[in-house]
Amino acid sequence: QVQLVESGGGLVQPGESLTLSCRPSGSIGSIADFYSVAWYRQAPGEQRELVARTNNDGFTYYADSVKGRFIISRRNRENTVFLLMASLKPEDTAVYYCNSEPSKFKDTSFWGQGTQVTVSS
Repeated sequence: QVQLVESGGGLVQPGESLTLSCRPSGSIGSIADFYSVAWYRQAPGEQRELVARTNNDGFTYYADSVKGRFIISRRNRENTVFLLMASLKPEDTAVYYCNSEPSKFKDTSFWGQGTQVTVSS
């Protein structure tokens, strides 16, 4: 069963911007109730890496490779998590996955199926 649904991927040129969206499926709860939400990415032949994470305790993390260019935004009213990507580089090309940890105290994690982002001239 689908847990999280990503959208917004596509083909862009270097230097351009793109915004990804993530929404939970109806059965797992709402964004506002999740302790942590995050974006990961995986390029061909590479390991999956954490891009950005934000928790409901105020903690926010960005990978060094995207710091200053990407913003993770939790919009509870819209029940959506966004990844705002600017100044895109060819090395940003990857499948981007949404992730959620609903509880700080439970060993539970939800994932989406991924959306492709390709940065090429």
